[in-house]
Amino acid sequence: MRLLIPLLILLNCSAFAKPVKPNLMFILADDCTFRDLEVYGGQAKTPHLNALAEEGLKFNRCYQAAAMCSPTRHNLYTGIYPIHSGAYPNHTFANPGTKSIVHHLKAQGYRVALVGKTHINPESVFPFEYLDGMEHGYSDNKNTPAKEVVIRNPQLKQFIEECTESDTPFCLFAASYDPHGPYTRGNPDAYDPQQLVLPPNIFDTPKYRSDYHKYLAECTFFDQQVGECLSYLDEYKVKDNTLVMVATEQGSSFPFGKWNNYEHSLSSGLIVRWPGNVKPGTETEALVEYGDVVPTFVEAAGGKLVAPVDGKSFLAVLKGKKQHKNYSYGSQTMTGVNGNKEPYGMRTVVSERYRYIRNLKPERPITFHATNPFVPELNPKRSELAALALNGDVDAQAYINRMTHRPAEELYDIKKDPYCLVNLIDQPELKSVKQDLIKQLDAWMLAQGDQGWATELEAPERVTRTSALWKEIRSQK
Repeated sequence: MRLLIPLLILLNCSAFAKPVKPNLMFILADDCTFRDLEVYGGQAKTPHLNALAEEGLKFNRCYQAAAMCSPTRHNLYTGIYPIHSGAYPNHTFANPGTKSIVHHLKAQGYRVALVGKTHINPESVFPFEYLDGMEHGYSDNKNTPAKEVVIRNPQLKQFIEECTESDTPFCLFAASYDPHGPYTRGNPDAYDPQQLVLPPNIFDTPKYRSDYHKYLAECTFFDQQVGECLSYLDEYKVKDNTLVMVATEQGSSFPFGKWNNYEHSLSSGLIVRWPGNVKPGTETEALVEYGDVVPTFVEAAGGKLVAPVDGKSFLAVLKGKKQHKNYSYGSQTMTGVNGNKEPYGMRTVVSERYRYIRNLKPERPITFHATNPFVPELNPKRSELAALALNGDVDAQAYINRMTHRPAEELYDIKKDPYCLVNLIDQPELKSVKQDLIKQLDAWMLAQGDQGWATELEAPERVTRTSALWKEIRSQK
């Protein structure tokens, strides 16, 4: 009887004990094509991501809603598609009153912080604890060569330490600046540009080949940043209670990647580790989107959303479910992109096998900093590629034409053609596939309040207002 009473007390206390909330960590690359990473079969060495995949779940069908930094980050942190939130041009802002992950998780007792790249506005929508770090690694000597820089994030480490000591659950977004151009970090000596196999979206010139090997070095630098972030979880013994997601963001800034609506543009790598919940060493073909992260984190935390979102929690996928969504949607607004000369808009939908793209003004050339050197009326500076075309290289000219001019509609079999090189829009046997994807895209645009070209024409005001907002913020500092 004496032994029974303490046991009953113990059982009674445990029955009323509060469940331990998991910590949440999301690590984000910047302009990184997931297929270029070793963990996804690419050439960039990624030992930390390889190890993470062995401990967790690797997603092969993760997508974002726009292949640009600002719309992507607004979408990731709000769970709302960019046109719906108003943050659809680059360098812009979400509509006032929009709720972000901060609002949802603070209501659950979390500290919510962001370290690294921001590209989000206004602060009322994104009231993170903003930490310094992730910019260029760390060195005690500013003259240290990039390839010798040590990666260290003191404020990030301190944040985890404080949360651990106070027994406060945390949600931390670590947003890297790599491998965004101009590719000056990492150790390019690890890659021989002459031995690399260029992906089919990159025309083989000495300049592209040189840039690509430096880009791979920055991919590895990002992998080292991932390792550094994860090491703090080990150091403070919170690994087992932390749900970690690492994502690669949109495709790189090489042609037909970033700023487009191709498979190569909107696809993202995603690896998730959550000890005791996610089966180690597994992969999934479940289709998920960046907008699903907010509801997934909130459900994992045991809470409820404080406002509606467009995304849908994929917590069940983390625990073994095979399916999630049937379609993913995307858009591209060229207004706000550096060097843009006139509006240009794209919309897309992807299913299990096919991607459909609608170009809203196909009669116009695409004009921004990455294409302007190849548009004759803009008096381009002659690049290697332009020089080849001017000297009669028909392949170079065809490549430039495809880069700068698009048909009204495009359709690709992404299983056979993941780089979207062969447009199947006129294939009669795919008529029903095309009609279904058009129907799905039209319904999505209607639900988002997307009026197509009219929405594109409203974009400049949102970029202008953002510029004015930044000037006001700077004047107050």
